[in-house]
Amino acid sequence: MKLRGVLETVLYAADLEAAERFYAGLLGLQLESRRPGVFLFFRIGPAMLLIFDPEAAARSREVPSHGAVGPGHVCFAVPEAELPLWKARLEEAGVEIEHVHRWPRGGWSFYVRDPAGNSVEFATPRIWGLPEPESF
Repeated sequence: MKLRGVLETVLYAADLEAAERFYAGLLGLQLESRRPGVFLFFRIGPAMLLIFDPEAAARSREVPSHGAVGPGHVCFAVPEAELPLWKARLEEAGVEIEHVHRWPRGGWSFYVRDPAGNSVEFATPRIWGLPEPESF
């Protein structure tokens, strides 16, 4: 018996319309489900990115209430050859590149902020000494 991976990651955003424009429009994530004023659910590979309105999540009755204070963080795995292309795409869209980092194990990543202020990182798996998945 062992855990097989991370199934879902949650971020919080009070303006779900801005979050949808960023994650679906700019990043191209597939929107699986939406409940206005409550959540957006995006599919990304074999996992899900869930974005909740923080007030709606705090008063949830369907599942245990949840939430976080302050910005969250998510890191998207990107093939090494595509990382500069993603950086250029975001810059062309007017998204500020907050930080670029070269990692001791190899590889590099860069950080931006989504419209809610969450930290969004784009990185090659090499930053953790991991190979690029065959699914890339």
